[in-house]
Amino acid sequence: MENEQEKEFSQEPMQPIENTSSTEENQDINFNSRIPLDELKAAVTQLKDNLSKVIVGQKDFVELLIVGLLADGHVLIEGVPGIAKTVTAKLFAKSIETEFSRIQFTPDLMPSDVLGTSILNVNSSEFEFKPGPIFSNIVLIDEINRAPAKTQAALFEVMEERQVTIDGKEHKMQPPFMVLATQNPVEQEGTYALPEAQLDRFIFKIKVDYPSVEEEVMILQSHHERKQKNPTDLIEAVITPALLNKYRTQIHEIVIEEKIINYIAQIVTKTRNHPHLFLGGSPRASIAIMNAAKAFAAINGRDFVTPEDVQKSLNPVLGHRIILTPDKEMEGMSTENVIEMIVKSIEIPR
Repeated sequence: MENEQEKEFSQEPMQPIENTSSTEENQDINFNSRIPLDELKAAVTQLKDNLSKVIVGQKDFVELLIVGLLADGHVLIEGVPGIAKTVTAKLFAKSIETEFSRIQFTPDLMPSDVLGTSILNVNSSEFEFKPGPIFSNIVLIDEINRAPAKTQAALFEVMEERQVTIDGKEHKMQPPFMVLATQNPVEQEGTYALPEAQLDRFIFKIKVDYPSVEEEVMILQSHHERKQKNPTDLIEAVITPALLNKYRTQIHEIVIEEKIINYIAQIVTKTRNHPHLFLGGSPRASIAIMNAAKAFAAINGRDFVTPEDVQKSLNPVLGHRIILTPDKEMEGMSTENVIEMIVKSIEIPR
């Protein structure tokens, strides 16, 4: 069985779906949408144009950030230093008319430095809760793998339940709430790998690559033309919390047929018994794929999910949730390779 899968793995890369409505084709088709998505699609275009004033290239990165926002998920951003991970996250947050905070994770950071703590008020002789920087709408956690496990564990409850429990009292987060975390995959000295339970709470893990030569030239020209102006001054808020809540409600109403739901379930189930994988996807992964596929459909002006929307969601959703067996990892196989093998082995719903 393994030899057959290895043979399948060596075949040509996954080809675009035939005889189905691709994203590009759907953009040219006029149909009466059951959900008014014109405003949402226009807002997404405006958000992309807003970020393109500073961010050169990185179209997939920006699109995944937007999909993560609309799907009400948190995003982990991985890449080497100097490729604008933090800058993009900051400018993305500024494009949303909400509160923003940044936390620099360091080895000496304590949970109370993130969540907050109770302090004695000498006037009232009572303890008062002082919120930490996590109490914001868009939270940028820079180099999340620099903090020790106990500080990372402090994020479990707030990322999943949108609340913090201090001294037995619950403190709710004000919506919208989104965590954007960055990490450096190269320098591992003095870092703490994120546990699987925490990785599972990120809807996406986005791997950011180096720009192309043409994009590098555009970056240099952009910096030259700005004349040391702060790039954040070029970005303005284009989406309000009320509009964001409206768009998220519309995404929940996107139609997804039973055959597409079965398609998602088959893919995730196969990750749990695949011979090349030590750990497969959880039900939370299935839900994340469905929500992301709905958001992909919505930003393309469709009120229904296609298999292509599901496939676009697979790598960013599953890449950080599944773990290769040690022997396949030593052979140089990647999680993307296994996901491609699984997709090829399952019939695409028509």
